[in-house]
Amino acid sequence: MMELFNDPAFWLLLLFVVPLLLRVPIAICLGLSALAVCWYWDMGFEMLSYNFFAGIAKFPLLAIPFFILAGYIMEKAGIASRIVVLMESLTAGMSGGLAVATVAVATFWGAVSGSGPATVAALGLLLIPGMARAGYGKAFATATVSVTSGLAIVIPPSIAFIVYGGVADVSVPALFAAGFLPGLLVALCIMVAVYVISCRRGYRGRRESVVPVGRAFREAFWGVMTPVVILGGIYGGIFSPTEAAAVAVFYGLFVGVFIYRTITSLKELFEIFAVTVRSTAVVMIVVTCAGLFSWVASAVGLVEKGSAVLLAISENQWAVLAIINVILLFAGMLLDAISIYYVFLPFMLPIMAHFGWDPVWFGIMMTVNLAVGQVTPPVAVNLFMGAKISGLTLEEISREALPLIGVALVALAIIIFCPQLSTWMPRMLGLY
Repeated sequence: MMELFNDPAFWLLLLFVVPLLLRVPIAICLGLSALAVCWYWDMGFEMLSYNFFAGIAKFPLLAIPFFILAGYIMEKAGIASRIVVLMESLTAGMSGGLAVATVAVATFWGAVSGSGPATVAALGLLLIPGMARAGYGKAFATATVSVTSGLAIVIPPSIAFIVYGGVADVSVPALFAAGFLPGLLVALCIMVAVYVISCRRGYRGRRESVVPVGRAFREAFWGVMTPVVILGGIYGGIFSPTEAAAVAVFYGLFVGVFIYRTITSLKELFEIFAVTVRSTAVVMIVVTCAGLFSWVASAVGLVEKGSAVLLAISENQWAVLAIINVILLFAGMLLDAISIYYVFLPFMLPIMAHFGWDPVWFGIMMTVNLAVGQVTPPVAVNLFMGAKISGLTLEEISREALPLIGVALVALAIIIFCPQLSTWMPRMLGLY
């Protein structure tokens, strides 16, 4: 027992978990636990400032603020509203058509924003009232938007893949390519679920489209081209993912200022920049504190001990994989995806090497799992955002979200047992 109390790994874990259970912000839990252990065990306290700076002084991480900025610019440019109109035009009058269109729009917008809560915020104000006016249940509409928005971290370009690639030293373009088919699989499963539910409840929506399909497509054309420009440039070797994020910013400004002319003043730009700075600051403080925690955890042997515990449970890779997914699912209920990558991924890298798992496939599996965690109580950041927009309680939305979470878990199982679904496209493109 005394050996345990003298073990810095034990205290690092304890000082992280206890404040977290007391609802202390995750960045503070990570940072203070690392600082306390580093100071008490004299691990080079004067080096922490360098490690803190080194945690964010990485070229790939520059893509995070750029993609956040691009998402806000494109929202302000009116791209989201035009995409919604297009999808409504394509599915008008069809049983469950508007619900299916909502899944399609949220999946598409996830490729623009790269953030689940941001996708709920951007689309919820448009889609939830629209579905309610068309006769859909408000809680069902909110659950559909919230659950599908979790795919924002799976459908490329994804901020989550950028972080995973940095921690696991995996090609970000390969992760982007690998996320396509699994992301579409999850979206398709959710589409089937909302269609079946809508048919059973008699949800049909409007029989005639307000806007003709041709006109809706012309107005939404520049928005539809957004992922084509970004991902086409990456896979065509024209620019890197970080450079693509900057291109996305200028593309959004071009569309908003010169094409749709919805951004008309410097004041609007200043507001966009201000929101972006706040969002970026939240992400980066988590990145720096989580990086510091990972460094101290590795130095005190917590990573090796955690990996050894998992490997000691079973030598069967499927049993270990099941345990890992259960851990990630519960972690996703409590923490954000970026923190989970920095805290849990170092423990899993030795296990990946032990079983010879493909790191690209593992990254897709892990990210889809965390996407489900974003809509699973008690934290469920996407559902909370949906509740804030719709005015409903979390309990009302959660009941409607459960079937959609269930089909997302079915899709996750398919991704786990069919690694080729994740690895086929990046291999075909020669990305790894």
